[in-house]
Amino acid sequence: MMKRLKKLPIHLILIGLGFFFLLPFIWMLSTALKSDQQVLVNPPIWIPNPVMWENFARAINYIPFFRYMGNTAVIAVLDVLGTVVACPLVAYGLSRLEWKGRELLFFITIAVMMIPQEVTMVPTFILFNKIGLTGTYVPLFIQSFFGRPFMIFLLRQFFMNLPHDLEDAARVDGASEFYIYAKIMLPLVVPGVLTVALFRFMNSWNDFLGPLLYLSDEKRYTLSIGLQMFTTQYKTEWSLLMATALMITLPVIIIYFIVQKRFIEGITFSGIKG
Repeated sequence: MMKRLKKLPIHLILIGLGFFFLLPFIWMLSTALKSDQQVLVNPPIWIPNPVMWENFARAINYIPFFRYMGNTAVIAVLDVLGTVVACPLVAYGLSRLEWKGRELLFFITIAVMMIPQEVTMVPTFILFNKIGLTGTYVPLFIQSFFGRPFMIFLLRQFFMNLPHDLEDAARVDGASEFYIYAKIMLPLVVPGVLTVALFRFMNSWNDFLGPLLYLSDEKRYTLSIGLQMFTTQYKTEWSLLMATALMITLPVIIIYFIVQKRFIEGITFSGIKG
């Protein structure tokens, strides 16, 4: 009983912090269910009356919601595919194979992580424009097929935690290096692969700057750009904007809960060594 009482303050603090972090989501849900008049009431109303469930239907009809969702899903899936194909392979080479220049290349990879996206945005756009890829989805996912520095760094930590006896035994049996990677080592870092996949999915699903920079055809727009359409020169449709934002957030939340156990394993395991 005394142990439980000692832990009570900690639990109360955690509950308070959890509620604090949930406040933006609660406010978004509240605004999504308000009428236009209730949105601007001062002081703010937390519980809308009446509840405007039809705001979700209005939001879907206000913009080509399902087309934009499909566009966003295509980009996110291709981005994740490139990440899970390229990053584990590079991380394996930087952690398990001995070769000259390995540490230098890893240092360069870490250095690239420190460069803000805004610095490389203009030269990257010029490059894709010269080869005729602007206006397409390719610039939004192709870089993942060449490896993402942070994802490579994270997966390298996973591979470094594995004992060397595994591949040594496989080499004695005559296994090729790619067989060792694909059949022995890669299955052991599945939590890490799922972790980086979730990170990339969230980043790509919520990306605004990339589609804004590369997509000019309205039919190719993503959901993040679609949110702009609720704001005009004279008015912002706050309830519809929040309803759409809520619907955009739901897939990420659902996927997180599906892979939650593996995701937590991955985050924990990656910090054990390195």
